[in-house]
Amino acid sequence: MWTFQLLAMLAMAVAVDAESSDQDSTMTSFMENIGSYLMIIVPAAFLVRHLQQHPEKLAGTGAVLSAARVCILGSESTDMTDDAHKSSPKSAGAKADLEAGTGGDAPPPTMMQQGLKLAFCVAGLQGSYITWGVLQEMIMTQSYGVDEFGEDVFFKNSQYLVFINRVLALLAAVLVCTFTRQPRHSAPTYRYSFASMSNIMSSWCQYEALKYVSFPTQVLAKSSKIIPVMIMGKFVQNKTYPAYEYACAVVLSMGVSVFLFSKAEQEGKIPDEEEDQQTNLSGLVLLIGYMIFDSFTSNFQAHLFGTYKMSSYQMMFGVNLFSTFFTLWSLVQRGAFGACIEFTLLYPKFMWQAVLLSITSATGQMFIFYTLSTYGALVFAIIMTTRQVISIFVSAVLFGHEFAAQGWFGILIVFGAMFARIYLRTTQKK
Repeated sequence: MWTFQLLAMLAMAVAVDAESSDQDSTMTSFMENIGSYLMIIVPAAFLVRHLQQHPEKLAGTGAVLSAARVCILGSESTDMTDDAHKSSPKSAGAKADLEAGTGGDAPPPTMMQQGLKLAFCVAGLQGSYITWGVLQEMIMTQSYGVDEFGEDVFFKNSQYLVFINRVLALLAAVLVCTFTRQPRHSAPTYRYSFASMSNIMSSWCQYEALKYVSFPTQVLAKSSKIIPVMIMGKFVQNKTYPAYEYACAVVLSMGVSVFLFSKAEQEGKIPDEEEDQQTNLSGLVLLIGYMIFDSFTSNFQAHLFGTYKMSSYQMMFGVNLFSTFFTLWSLVQRGAFGACIEFTLLYPKFMWQAVLLSITSATGQMFIFYTLSTYGALVFAIIMTTRQVISIFVSAVLFGHEFAAQGWFGILIVFGAMFARIYLRTTQKK
């Protein structure tokens, strides 16, 4: 239900934008994606609801019935095992060991080992996501050649990029889950589809937005996503937040606004250039869509973690399994899959960039899980905030983005608020 409401909200926003501008391709692509998803989601939702109300219809033996039970009802309860695990004084450490893939009896690491491990996490996260950001901007903004009419050829199907990313992420999750110890999985598999759908749409909005706004603008806007995260946290998990969180959210919004205003002024887009203003509106709507869907994804995944106690890699497998299926179905149903394959074969440069983009996305996810399980949320937040700063500078150098003094002031406000938030969260916990 939450996913349906989110899709409807963004559909109305994009529709309003399409009426006031000429961004028909984005609107058409969005509505076609939603239509293809609903063709699966609606009948599947009725089927799942019916079988949950009549579980006796899933009784019996055989691979199909067993798979259906796992998908709709989940694995059989293991309360005794779970209670014994919870009562063990080593349970918290064992969970971290499972996440890190290490044994519980390993000797404590030396200072040198800790330093090297931290450097490994920093290099992995920074390398993966900075490379990912550069490739993302290249793919969505560069020309791959000239067609028979002398027009530049651009890659336009964001859904195909999402599909490639999810396929490689799924393969990575399969490898990790196969060759490392994982906790017993008990969640009904269909529950991953909610996070999967919102994750697909957030990625689609993110790629599509680069057709209308620069990558630094996207990074700054994404930095303020703690606002929708807090809103979703309130509605999905009934969370409450301290006053400093709201203060930081307001300051972040101010910083992003200063940056966006200065950039528009610098590029001459504030006066009566209606087409440029409409293009900015399209980018803004897509960035808002990204933040809404991404906030729902993180909060719903946190809900699943708290309810079913699965590992991060099991979550990665479940979400990407559905994402691969949904995106492939959408591409095939719309008749776009063949054209995307043809584009990939016609332009090998795109193929290698897309594959590398997907690899860095998958390794980035794995470094996220490893860093969180090894060092916790504080160190991870500092590394990722620093990564955003570096990404803006790298993008400015490689793609020639220029910022006025007012723009740099907006950037300073945003990252100052982010580091202040990290500091306040740390002091509040002590």
